[in-house]
Amino acid sequence: MGLPRASAFVLAGAVLAGGLCAAPAADLNDYPTSARADYVFACMKANGETHQAMAQCSCSIDVIASLLPYDRYVSADTVLSLSQVPGRFGAMFRSVEESKSAVTELRRAQAEAEVRCF
Repeated sequence: MGLPRASAFVLAGAVLAGGLCAAPAADLNDYPTSARADYVFACMKANGETHQAMAQCSCSIDVIASLLPYDRYVSADTVLSLSQVPGRFGAMFRSVEESKSAVTELRRAQAEAEVRCF
C-alpha cells in the first residue's frame, strides 16, 4: 500500500527542504558544542534558569554564530575578558584599535541576537 499522492508530495517536499537547509547550516556551524554550551550556561545564569531562558540563549548563540565566524568570536571574547583586567595589562587590550574593532563586532552580533531572541 503506497502513500496517497498528496502525502507523497508533502514528504518529498520535506525531504528536499531538509536537504536544502542542511548545507547552509553546516557552513554556519563552526562553533564547537562546548563553546555553545558555555555561552548558553552563562546566558541562562544572567537571564534566569528557566526553559524560556534556555531557548532564548540558544537562539542567541545561533544568531551570533551566523554573524561571526568562531575564530573572530574567540578573539573578541578573549580581548573583552582581558580588557577588564585593571592596570597596564588590561590597558593594552583596551587601547589597541584592532581589539576595539573585534569587541565592536562581537557587541553588534550580541545586539542583533538580543533583538531576534529576547
